[in-house]
Amino acid sequence: MRLGHPPDPPRDSGVSTLIEYVIISGVLLVLFVIVLLLVNANIMQGPAETVEYHAFTDIGNGMSTRIVDVYSIAPTNGNITTIFDIPDDVAGNEYFVEIHLGETAADQYTRVYRGTVASNISLAGISASRNVTGNTTGQGINRISYDSGGFD
Repeated sequence: MRLGHPPDPPRDSGVSTLIEYVIISGVLLVLFVIVLLLVNANIMQGPAETVEYHAFTDIGNGMSTRIVDVYSIAPTNGNITTIFDIPDDVAGNEYFVEIHLGETAADQYTRVYRGTVASNISLAGISASRNVTGNTTGQGINRISYDSGGFD
């Protein structure tokens, strides 16, 4: 070693800093991806399904009310038709509305659903006296019809 000259710096200090940066960045990237996947499933999807369920319940109540109204003023001989509009989509997605029979003929209900989220609303006002059938979607104008002679 010569006097007046500092010792040479270690040659591997730059490489170890780079490797440390790459390892820490890789671990943080993996944790970030895991957090993103969990946030979507737990924080966003759950509340969206809750909102969909409540919207489906409101739509089902409106449909049931309209059906009961039409059948309560139905003529003995003749027919009656009403048209109405329901929301085209709920939370940006289409949905379906069906009238289902329950365990007995008097147990009918309106089912509003999409995927795994569904709401069942009873047609208790008329289901014991009249048979109701049909289905629709939120798209377009919807129609409820009654004919005393029945439909083919």
